[in-house]
This record gives sequence, C-alpha cells and structure tokens, in this order.
Amino acid sequence: MKRAVLALADGTTFEGRAFGASGETVGEVVFNTSMTGYQEILTDPSYVGQIVTMAYPEMGNVGANPGDQESLKPHAVGMVVRNASEAHSNWRAQETLDAYLKRHGIVGIQGIDTRRLVRHVRTHGAQMGVVSTEGHSASALVERARTAHGMEGLDLATGISTVEPYFFTEPSPSLLGEAPRPAPEPRFDVVAYDFGLKRSMLHFLVDVGCRVKVVPASTSAEAILAERPHGIFLANGPGDPAAVKGADKAVAALLGKVPIFGICLGHQILARALGGRTYKMKFGHRGANQPVKDLSTSKVEITSQNHGFAVDDASVKGRAVVSHINLNDGTVEGLVVPDARAFSVQYHPEASPGPHDARYLFDRFAKLMAG
Repeated sequence: MKRAVLALADGTTFEGRAFGASGETVGEVVFNTSMTGYQEILTDPSYVGQIVTMAYPEMGNVGANPGDQESLKPHAVGMVVRNASEAHSNWRAQETLDAYLKRHGIVGIQGIDTRRLVRHVRTHGAQMGVVSTEGHSASALVERARTAHGMEGLDLATGISTVEPYFFTEPSPSLLGEAPRPAPEPRFDVVAYDFGLKRSMLHFLVDVGCRVKVVPASTSAEAILAERPHGIFLANGPGDPAAVKGADKAVAALLGKVPIFGICLGHQILARALGGRTYKMKFGHRGANQPVKDLSTSKVEITSQNHGFAVDDASVKGRAVVSHINLNDGTVEGLVVPDARAFSVQYHPEASPGPHDARYLFDRFAKLMAG
C-alpha cells in the first residue's frame, strides 16, 4: 500500500498508509470524537479547509450512500483515521469509504496513531497541516504547513454560500423502508441565510411547518424584509465569523423586526450583530458527545458540535442572556435576546450525526413565529 505522510506546522510528523485519493492536501488539522457518521461529517460545509481526524479507531465499516450527504459533496479537504475498513456491512451502502474519497478527490491517511495525534492537537492546539502521498520529504511538508494561512480572518462562508436563492420543501426522509412521510402543511415563511448550511437543518425546519427560502450570505436586510417572512434562520458554516462580509450588520438591522434562530456560525454572527466578540478556540468542539447545560432548567443535553470559534460571554453582557454553557470548558453554547425575539445555539440541534436531545429547538422557533 502506498506511503502517506501527515506533517503539522509545529514540525510533528506521522507516517502511515494512503487511502482515498492520491495527492497532497493542505488544511487545518482538527479532530472529531464521533464513533460514526463520518459521511455526514465530511459533507458538512463547516469543514471547508480542514483535515478531519476521526478519534474512534475504526472507520468505513458502514460504507457510503447518497442518503447520508449533508450537502452535494465533501467539504473537508483530508481525512485521517487509524484503520479504514476495506469492506462495508450496511444495507444502505453503495460504495466503500475508500472509493467514496477517491471519487471526490479527498486525500486520506490511515495506519497512524490517532490517539497520539488527538492528544497532540488537544495539548498544542489545532494547526495547519499537510497530508501527502507524493513522496516528498517530511521537512518540505512541514515547511508547507508552516506557510499555509490559518482560519482566522478567512471569510469562507461567503465563498461556499448559494449563489442564487432557492426554495426547500422536503421533510426529513424516512428510514428503514418506511413509507415516505408527507410534508406538513406550511404555516410559516422562513428565510434562511446560507453561510454553509447542512441539509438536515432545512429538513427539520420543514418538519415544523416552514416553507424555507434559502438566500446567499450576502443578502441585505432590506431584501430579507421585502419577503415579509415569519422568521429568519441563520445557518452554520465555516471560517471566522468576524470575517463574514456584512453579515453582522445585516442581522443587526433585522433584530427586533422578525423572530431569529441561529445555529453555530449563525449563533456567532448573532452575537456580533449585538456588538459581541468572538475568538478562536484552542482546538474547538467537534463530536457528538458534548455536554451542554440549559441554564433556565438545569437540564443537561448531549449535543453534536463542530466549531473552532466561540462567543466571548463578557462581550454580550447586557445585550443578550447566556442560555446554555458547555460543561467541559464553560464556553457559551446559547444566547437569548428576549426583546428581539431571537435566540441561538452554538451546537447542532439537528445532529447528523449525533443525539437528538436538542431537536425541540426547532419547535421553539415555530412557537416564537406563531406568537
């Protein structure tokens, strides 16, 4: 099997075996603690420009299929695993993980000590790295990683956003051979800002009675209000929230005029629209087992997360109420702006992959729009 090398910007290198596409890829090396759901992870647009390390050692045993896509194609630029299964066992699978990565040109490396890599990133922070199957020296790859631009200051959301508006009316798909579930009667017209959204978010909006119009990240507040929507949805997405051109100003102009629900990058943009600050985390939260406490009920939810930036809680004091916190590190996981009928969460209530503890938030949005 072909040799592959992972080189980090701090000079650390790992040698393993190639899988997926051959070649060389540069990105921010991050880790995800989910045990499964790798296809949803790879196709989450929030992973633009990132090389994803899966902490769980066995990957690929359920293959790949079109139904688990969160967008039209993978957005992660590389994949790191301990062991990539050569066979798959799942009635929905149509190809192996290796074949799926090859088809989409995603370079992967397997056979390295991913536990060591995860501990290294956790200790020293997420950083730029290179995965190569081209036989270049480790020192040359380290130098390339060192000169690569990091995530801070990058507006990746605008580049990945839809170019033209479109309507989305599909409910969540049925699984296990069930009859297709009918879409509920639409009660609300919702405009969704596409900062790099996942398909599951749109499904769950439809499930609670929304007719969704998805618009580009650069859409003005005036154009949104001209639609006379019942609510506005701020989607997830990649990159630095401070760099998304005009998004905070547009959302600031919408606050108080129509109910707003934000997720992940949308949560951070809402905070910045309120005058808050965001910052780059040491290694972020990526996985399906993050404990979050609802401060209004003291209930703990196990959540799915994928973000490398967070909201500075002191910066939103007096402007919003912190509604949820992460129990691992105390970071802000939710905001409520009662006077403006707006709320947001840092985690992913639609999961995909992950637990379903937080799906009630879509119902909360519907109730807010219903008045």
